[in-house]
Order: sequence, then structure tokens, then C-alpha cells
Amino acid sequence: MASADLRHELSCSICRNIYTDPVTLKCGQNFCWVCIDRLLDTEGGYGDYSCPECRATFRKWPPLQRNITLCNVVENFLSRQPHQEEITGICCTYCIHSPVPAVTSCLICEASLCDNHLKVHSKGPEHVLFDPSTSLENICSGHKKILEYYCTEDAACICVSCSLFGEHQGHKVEMLDEASLKKKKKLRDVLQKLITKRKKTEQRVQSLEERRRKAQEKASGEAERVTGLCIDIRRRLGYLEKKVLSEISRRKEQVSLSLSDVIHQLEIKKDKLSRKMRHIEDLCNMTDPLSVLQDPDTGDLCDLEEDKGDVDTARHDGVDQGVELISRISHTVSALINDVNVIFYVQDPADILLDVNTADNNLLISDDLKAATWTEITQNRPETVERFQDSQVMSRSGFTSGRHYWDVEISGSDLWIVGMCYPYIARGGRQSLIGNNNMSWGLYKGLVYNNQCSVRHDCKVIPLPQQISSDGVRICLDYEAGQLSFYELCDPIRLLHAITTTFTEPLHAVLYVYDGCIKIQGGINCVELSS
Repeated sequence: MASADLRHELSCSICRNIYTDPVTLKCGQNFCWVCIDRLLDTEGGYGDYSCPECRATFRKWPPLQRNITLCNVVENFLSRQPHQEEITGICCTYCIHSPVPAVTSCLICEASLCDNHLKVHSKGPEHVLFDPSTSLENICSGHKKILEYYCTEDAACICVSCSLFGEHQGHKVEMLDEASLKKKKKLRDVLQKLITKRKKTEQRVQSLEERRRKAQEKASGEAERVTGLCIDIRRRLGYLEKKVLSEISRRKEQVSLSLSDVIHQLEIKKDKLSRKMRHIEDLCNMTDPLSVLQDPDTGDLCDLEEDKGDVDTARHDGVDQGVELISRISHTVSALINDVNVIFYVQDPADILLDVNTADNNLLISDDLKAATWTEITQNRPETVERFQDSQVMSRSGFTSGRHYWDVEISGSDLWIVGMCYPYIARGGRQSLIGNNNMSWGLYKGLVYNNQCSVRHDCKVIPLPQQISSDGVRICLDYEAGQLSFYELCDPIRLLHAITTTFTEPLHAVLYVYDGCIKIQGGINCVELSS
């Protein structure tokens, strides 16, 4: 330990190595002759000279007094040190016998040097000496000195001359070890953030893969369901086709027979009338008055079977009823086909997000903006002109074209309304309720009409004959066609009511719920790849 302390005391503060030909300045500081000579030479163009250790200044080139005592101490110290090759295994390039103590290296000669050969290289200022354990990459290319400092302003490794007299003069510098520790700390922080980010990315990938797997499973299930439903529809249509065609054929035959009978009766009547007409014409042409007056058929000439007209009318009515029945069957088939088209005309559900700014303060909106739950606890949101005052909320965005649908699941509520509205619907009072104005259309379920549903618009109520047994409802919109349809999400899906009108403004999804929850199902969310 004492040897290490003495080695530190015998080291030049410029080159950080053991003194070589040490000299003393007026201020009492000691340096290697070559080191201080080159350092003072670099200061020649800046005016005053200064000591790099204590910063004492000299107006002229300070005399360099060789410190003989210090030279002897250095020689005695080096003579007592163990051979360098025993530690490092480095040999002197110029020694015949190898290995020999190699204590330093020369940058110019690119050779390792022992004490004897070192003396020759120390006399020339062009020789740059450094510890053999130091890599050539750690030498300043401009001043040929070891890089010991780090300039924080320029992010560069520099030597002492770069700091004192070079382009980094006056900059904030740190020791290399200190700067390295600080950078390592920053790198560890960055590494930890990268690890966390990679972990989140992996979790995101796993989540997306799970969503993809579920989407594929759902698509496969839907494909099977649709295939089965289409098979059932084709079977029903085939059966209905045979039944309708058979009924049409029967009705056609019946109508044909009825009309043939009527035509036959009319032909008989026409022949009888023709005979009557000829007989009357004969009477009119007679000149004998007695013969005209005594004709036996003259009395019933006015009775021309007027009672038969009712029979003819009844027969015609029966024919018309048959044609009307055929027409109704045709319309039924057309409605069934249209219904099937409505069910399958959309590929994906619309991504409906609720607008919290429009939600009544008694509605709790979920974080994903997909569910509205009625609560007695007021949410204390600011009162604005956009906010509903009666347990209602509408979607953020509206539809101005295309075909769309969205599904809802109702739970725990016996009073709810779902539908579409214009953005300028009233926000307060009874006129703001869905269907109580000409700006909204809604499917309503309440305690009236024996708990059955109804469709409402502009205060007009259309009671639906059927009850809703499931908890799901689908709302379909065909903006250009002006059609808004409500379906019950049962198996198979069932049309409740279709509205046909003309839409003139963007249509927003809107819902009302009391003492329960309405949740919007489905929707396509954007995938964010950044964390």
C-alpha cells in the first residue's frame, strides 16, 4: 500500500506516469521535462504561461530546473520494483534477452521499453510515452496524450491539453470514470425502459393473437350458423315455393272454372235474349193489330231475369278474391326475401362510442365508452347545453351514408329505449325523450302495453304485437334508402319493425335506460402499435 502511495507521489500530473527527467517550476511543482516543455510550448500563442497544477502564472517562459533529488528518488523507487514482465508478460522490443522489465511504451516507435531504453526516448519531445496497458485508441490524436477527461458539452473524450488549451477550453469536463458511471446509469435506465416496453409489446402481441384467435373462432362459428340458416331458409323457401305454386295453380283452375261457368251462363242468356229480340222485331213488323195484341209472350217481355245479376256479381267477387289471395302470397314471399337480405347486408358492426359530454348525470359511462348504467349517485359532471337531463346519452359520431348496424344488450331494466337521433335533438324536458320529437326514432319497452315493445317517432306510437324474450336488440340503418329496422337477437334473428323515411341530418346512436344497464356489443377498435 505504501508503494502505491509513493508511486502516486512520484507520478507526473500531466502524463500520469513515473517522473522522467523531472524538473521544477518557480512555483515548486514538479513535472516530466518533456511533458512541461510541450505544454508550455502550446501556451506560447496565448500570452502568459501557467502551471497546470497550481495555476501559477508567468509572464515569460519559466526556467526549468532539473530536480536531481527527485531523479534519484525515482531511480531508487524503480530499482526496488518487481520486473514488469512478471506481472504483464510484456517484453522490451529492443532488449536481446526477453523478457525484461517493460515499464512504458512509445507511441512514435510503437514499442515497449525497459528502463535503460526509456532514457533515450525520453529526451526527444516527439516521443509520446504511455503505460503499455493503455490502448492506442485511448491516446489523443491531436496532443498525443492519454484521454482522461470527458467534455459534457461536446460529448467527447479529451486529454488534459484539450481541456486547458484546445477547443474544449472552458467547457465543463468530468473524469472518464465518473462520466462512464453516469452514462452507465442512464443506459441502465434506458435498458429498464426498453425491457418494460418490450414486455408491454409482447403482452400486446399476445393480446392481439388471442383476439385474432377468438375472431377466427367467432368467424368460423358465424359461418357455420349462417350456412345452417341459409340451408334452413332454402328449405323453407323450397317448401313455400311448392306450396305457393300449388295454391296458385289451384286458384287458377278454380278461377278458370268459375269464369267458364259464368261465360256459359252468359252465352245461354245471350241466345235467349237474341230470340226475344227477333220475336219482338217480328211483332213490330206485323200489320195486323189483333195478332200483335194476342201474342202470348208479350206479358213477360219485361222480366229479363234481373235476379241473375246477383249470382254473376257473387261469382265475379269470388274470382277477385282468389286473385287477391294470390297477390298476398306473392307479397309475403317478397317480404321474406327482403327480410333475409336485410339480415345479411352488413359485414361488420359499427364501432359505437358513447359521448360522456351528452350523458345525463345519473348515467355511469364505462371506461371503454360502450356501456351506460343508471345510478342514483349523481356524477357531478358540468352542466352544458350538450348534456341530456333524462337518463339519455348519444354516440360521439354519426352516420351520413352507407349501411350500418349496432347491437345492444339490456340487463336489469324494465324501462329502456334504443334508437337513432339527429344531433340537434332537445336535451331537456319530455320533448327530449327518444321518439317524443321528429328528430329521433326509438324502440321502446316499458310497463305499458302489457310489457310489450313499441316503436316511437314524433310522439306517434306503433305497438308491436310480439313480446321480446331475449336481452339483445339489433338496430340496422340504410341511410340512402331511408330505412331504420329493429331486430330481436334470437335464433334465428327476428324483425320487429322497419321504418321507411328520408334522413336529412347525421344520425347518432342514442339510448335511454332506467334502473339497469345497456351495453353496446361488438365494434372494430383501432389497434395502437405504440405504447
